[in-house]
Amino acid sequence: MKIICTILIGLLLFSSCKTPEARQPERVKSGSFFKESAERNKKLNERERKRIEAIIAQNPEYDYKASETGFWYYYHVKVEKDTITPGFGDLVNFDYNIKDLNGNVIYSEEELGTKTYAMDQEELFTGLREGLKLMKPTESVTFLFPSQKAYGYYGDNRKIGTNIPLMVKVTINDIKQNQ
Repeated sequence: MKIICTILIGLLLFSSCKTPEARQPERVKSGSFFKESAERNKKLNERERKRIEAIIAQNPEYDYKASETGFWYYYHVKVEKDTITPGFGDLVNFDYNIKDLNGNVIYSEEELGTKTYAMDQEELFTGLREGLKLMKPTESVTFLFPSQKAYGYYGDNRKIGTNIPLMVKVTINDIKQNQ
């Protein structure tokens, strides 16, 4: 009886010591999600570009310029003489407001207050950061930012929703260069 119990225990231990097998996936996914996402973004960008171009066409009194990085702007006040533009670490003191492309105020200058921004060293949405680099002290500019240059997919978690292109008027009060 002892021998039979020993053999049964041995067989039980031997049969339970199999190496685990990897679970096979039920189905293999291709890169279709990324392709679909890229296609959605291309269509969104095209719709926003056409909408901004329509605004530009409806306002021929303004001399809109296209930036190299994908937004449009025109000057209310332009400084012609050779003065400084902000560089890395410079302190830029400015006032601004934010509207949607229909001209509805999202944030007024009073709500936002005067800002002092350390160039490229603090959080600021991409388009505004790039736009400030084009400006000189006392200049006033209106920017038209497609959503990917504004707050993009996430919005600002307050008043600006998902994929909202923006119209932003900025006036630079002063630039203090970083020594």
